[in-house]
Amino acid sequence: MDKRLYKSSTNRVLFGVCGGIGEYFNIDPTIVRLLFILLVFGAGSGLAIYFVAALIMPDEPRF
Repeated sequence: MDKRLYKSSTNRVLFGVCGGIGEYFNIDPTIVRLLFILLVFGAGSGLAIYFVAALIMPDEPRF
């Protein structure tokens, strides 16, 4: 089975990046969202990382 990282089409709040990462690693996307928020307020790089991921990650294919 070929496992790929996609933006989630079902578990999305803004672009589906956190939902896609959560589905890929089989963890709750809320945890991923909290980590991004900590990066935004802690190091200030979370917002840039999120938008770069939103541009680079492909959309989930619809079969």
